[in-house]
Amino acid sequence: MEVTRQNFKDTLKTVCSAVEEADFLAIDGEFSGISDGPNVSALTNGLDTPEQRYAKLKKHSMDFLLFQFGLCTFKYDQEKSKYIIKPFNFYVFPKPFNRTSPDLKFICQSSSIDFLASQGFDFNKVFCNGIPYLNQDEEVQLREQSEERRNQQANGVGTPSFISPSSKGPAHVPEEHKDFINRVIGKVEALLTNSEKTLDLEPCTGFQRKLIYQTLNWKFSKGLHVETVETEKKERYIQVIKVDDEERKRREQQKREREQEELNDAVGFSRVIHAISKSGKLVVGHNMLLDVMHTIHQFYCPLPEDLQDFKEVTMCVFPRLLDTKLMASTQPFKEMITNTSLAELEKQVKEAPFKSPQVETAEGFHSYDTAQEQLHEAGYDAYITGLCFISMANYLGSFLTPPKAYISAHSKVVEPFFNKLFLMRIIDIPYLNLTGPDLQPKRDHVLFVTFPKEWKTSDLYQLFSAFGNIQVSWLDDTSAFVSLSQTDQVQIGEFRKPYRYMRSFCNSREL
Repeated sequence: MEVTRQNFKDTLKTVCSAVEEADFLAIDGEFSGISDGPNVSALTNGLDTPEQRYAKLKKHSMDFLLFQFGLCTFKYDQEKSKYIIKPFNFYVFPKPFNRTSPDLKFICQSSSIDFLASQGFDFNKVFCNGIPYLNQDEEVQLREQSEERRNQQANGVGTPSFISPSSKGPAHVPEEHKDFINRVIGKVEALLTNSEKTLDLEPCTGFQRKLIYQTLNWKFSKGLHVETVETEKKERYIQVIKVDDEERKRREQQKREREQEELNDAVGFSRVIHAISKSGKLVVGHNMLLDVMHTIHQFYCPLPEDLQDFKEVTMCVFPRLLDTKLMASTQPFKEMITNTSLAELEKQVKEAPFKSPQVETAEGFHSYDTAQEQLHEAGYDAYITGLCFISMANYLGSFLTPPKAYISAHSKVVEPFFNKLFLMRIIDIPYLNLTGPDLQPKRDHVLFVTFPKEWKTSDLYQLFSAFGNIQVSWLDDTSAFVSLSQTDQVQIGEFRKPYRYMRSFCNSREL
């Protein structure tokens, strides 16, 4: 189901209901870019520590925008022995709620935009019809501002939306605005003596609107309702309406309700993330560290500096996570699955010894066909991520006594994979452990090497040819980590001294 700003309010109840009834959820995100500086090799260095990887992604990836969010809910039907799925594809864009709300700045990476465009991504749906959102701090701030304005109006301070006799004297009107205000007074006086009920003043500046409110508040003691109206073209003008006391109170109540509704609309897509979080359901993703970081950063709170704090925040938002890329990269799947990219994984888990899961799309939802491969549409990617999880989980059931053809998302069989997020390209730390300490492998066999800018990987392999199999992890144009196959080779390597500089790197946490 495609969800934009136009149908979000009508669809939200359906989304929340699907989340609440699901056995597990699968998610995926599409971004406006990946890195604002380092290339992929530097951003995902093979000898990063978890702390370094988190710090680099936080610094270089969080100014991009998650602008499409895929969610697919999976509910197992015991009678049909199949999963009933409900896929959603959300277009998300941080449209400002009002002039005091956040006006977010974000960046785009040309290669990412070009790639998505080549996949048929509809950017108009993002920028014209994307669902707005606020994080928790922004929501609290706007609600406090709204409450403060109401309190000021009740006390006769600020710019009230109705006329009361509380002002003790005329507002100070600068000389250059006196003709304008006198024309407004004349139009309002005419309104009070004729049969018309409503007067729409011409669009004007914020300062002029303030003068109008203050002047009418002083000059006309009662009988008018005054409020600012915004057109579709963002022009603002003041509307003056003749009312009695009962009508004024009714309009004030309507205005307060409308403001609350608009504020709820501004919270927007964050309400979906709140529903997912509140459900406590297992959330499945593929290579999902960036998805999790962007989701928390955009819809909950700015990411903390410290990795341990990030882990604690993540566990508050998503108590149970599972990464299918990590699952496919570990035993017993590691020897059977040769390519863990999402598209290839989905193909491999259809073949023996795996079994393709039986699924049925719920009535009223778009049915995906894996044969057509709608890759990089977030809703579709979430869908096939869920399929991969089901196939691998059910395969684990074959090791039980007696064997089980169906393994639920609540089974202890899949618990070892919970709350571990795949760390791409790190040689000896395969995952980020969200609920405990991370692995700390010894790195006595690692050398830090600097060399001329003209050197390529082949030059390093040639330099270390006497040491057999090595691994090179580039840092920048003139430095890299070189991993020797055995620790006892390090002293020999240091003795030989490469072109410029080499030293033993016992533990990458020291850098």
